[in-house]
Amino acid sequence: MNICNRDGGCCAEMAMVCLTDFEEYAKEHLSKTTWDYYAAGADECCTRDDNLLAYKRIRLRPRILRDVSVSDTRTTVQGTEISFPVGIAPTAFHCLAWHEGEVATARATEALNTCYITSTYSTCSVEEIVAAAPSGYRWFQLYVYRDRKLSEQIVHRVEGLGYKALVLTVDVPYTGKRRNDIRNQFKLPPHLKVKNFDGVFQQEAAAPEEYGIPANTLDPSISWKDVYWLQSITRLPIIIKGILTKEDAELAVEHGVQGIVVSNHGGRQLDGGPASIDALTEIVDTVQGRIEIYVDGGIRTGSDVLKALALGAKCVFIGRPAVWGLAYKGEEGVREVLQILNDEFRLSMALSGCRNVAEINRNLIQFSKL
Repeated sequence: MNICNRDGGCCAEMAMVCLTDFEEYAKEHLSKTTWDYYAAGADECCTRDDNLLAYKRIRLRPRILRDVSVSDTRTTVQGTEISFPVGIAPTAFHCLAWHEGEVATARATEALNTCYITSTYSTCSVEEIVAAAPSGYRWFQLYVYRDRKLSEQIVHRVEGLGYKALVLTVDVPYTGKRRNDIRNQFKLPPHLKVKNFDGVFQQEAAAPEEYGIPANTLDPSISWKDVYWLQSITRLPIIIKGILTKEDAELAVEHGVQGIVVSNHGGRQLDGGPASIDALTEIVDTVQGRIEIYVDGGIRTGSDVLKALALGAKCVFIGRPAVWGLAYKGEEGVREVLQILNDEFRLSMALSGCRNVAEINRNLIQFSKL
């Protein structure tokens, strides 16, 4: 970000200090339609905004004199070590933010040794992403389509490419109403496409389109039996993304999945549901450590990461901030966003008296006396 003097000359490049700096840069430099697409929440955006506000309501109980001269942010997800408990959530259309798109995102997460959940709606193919970052740790986010063969083919593709888990998104039987996308008549520009389905829908070119693929491709009849179907066609761990209640968390465990992402889709689906961090506690209490639990939505600082882990999340995932990093400087921008979160998390840990992630627990959280 350049600081300009009154004569219009740029005299210095301002340091990007926090994730909000990247947000401001992205808002200024992306087209209005692209910014609105990434920023969108459903309806009145109450849930989108509450995802952020909910973290600000949580207070920490720091412990002191604990010798925090050495700290370790490493953790594991699904048995694989990552350098710190922040991964990249599945977000669509990275080429709208930066010409290299998901390839840049993949390289950045590989460089920082963390987990990248690749979106079905990528503007680079799963093959291109693997080629760009061959040693990166990746999961693949999946939708179930009316044509099950479509879902089955992509599952077999990613399994063959070495993706380590499937993240089944379950909160989109229909797409939420995102007002600005409707006003802007959002469509992918002609030079971009949903690369994983390149050529698949050509015969239906005249059909109405919704976010890069023909409308009504998603299957609203998806149910718990589809989890069993998915288990029958793959040996990959299945993680369910989009659970917000203890009842569904219990059903997920009973259906033999390996993880849950507590998520409200960035507030883009049902408006008026809980902030994801507010839903986390009842899910953690119900699951009782039987499977791993992750959370996304509203994470903007290292102390947000600390709060989520203290409430029982194994790892958090960031969506919009990764896109802001891309808009700023591609791969380097995503690396900066992740590095800032890593540094802030390490500092928040130390200032709370935690030397490693194993020492983070619910005693750190001050529960308000209502």
